[in-house]
Amino acid sequence: MSRTLLITGASRGIGRATALLAAERGWAVAVNYHRERAAADTVVAQIVQAGGQALALQGDVSVEAEVLRLFDAAAALGPLRGVVVNAGIVAPPLPLMDMSAERLERIFRVNVLGSYLTAREGARRMAKSRGGQGGAMVLVSSIAASLGAAFEYVDYAGAKGALDVLTRGLAKELGGEGIRVNAVRPGLIDTEIHASGGQPDRAERLGRTTPLGRAGRAEEVAEAILWLLDDKASYTTGALVDIAGGR
Repeated sequence: MSRTLLITGASRGIGRATALLAAERGWAVAVNYHRERAAADTVVAQIVQAGGQALALQGDVSVEAEVLRLFDAAAALGPLRGVVVNAGIVAPPLPLMDMSAERLERIFRVNVLGSYLTAREGARRMAKSRGGQGGAMVLVSSIAASLGAAFEYVDYAGAKGALDVLTRGLAKELGGEGIRVNAVRPGLIDTEIHASGGQPDRAERLGRTTPLGRAGRAEEVAEAILWLLDDKASYTTGALVDIAGGR
């Protein structure tokens, strides 16, 4: 029976790259999306054409009922053995003094509450004490949690800091349940998220200032995520893996 992997925010960027690589490595992939149905369908089509299994599943991770529905639907692919908590958003760059309460609430609702709800349901479904088979969970944090993202995204950085704490705490809670919990912390990765924050050239522009002299690729982050999901990382839990070009 297939191992099922649920990836939130998998229609683009790091989530998309992770879905495609996971399918290559034998996972059946639940491709979650919020609004971009066509993009999610394209990811699924690529997986199916290559001989894999995948489903496109709509759901807003910041709404509990939709998270529950998402996990229920993913079960059609087989027993859940992995979760990638990836869905996240940014807003246009601003110093905190100029951020509205509405912006802050939206950033924290999706990036913090949505991630906590997803991680909670992943824990419930995979925990051996709840009838699950164990597995692995990877949270997609950000190097911004360490750098602070001053004058741009201190709200986003704070939200990702919460995911770092969640990773360490949940790893301790779930070790006895047969579930490993780790996080990756990408830096300047060339994905669509920068355009959604009003800076489509941000990764390329700032990537040149890193020690490696370039922006990262979504596929490079996906490789780390798949290693953390795999049994090859069987003694790794509670780790924060920086993928930021030395930034």
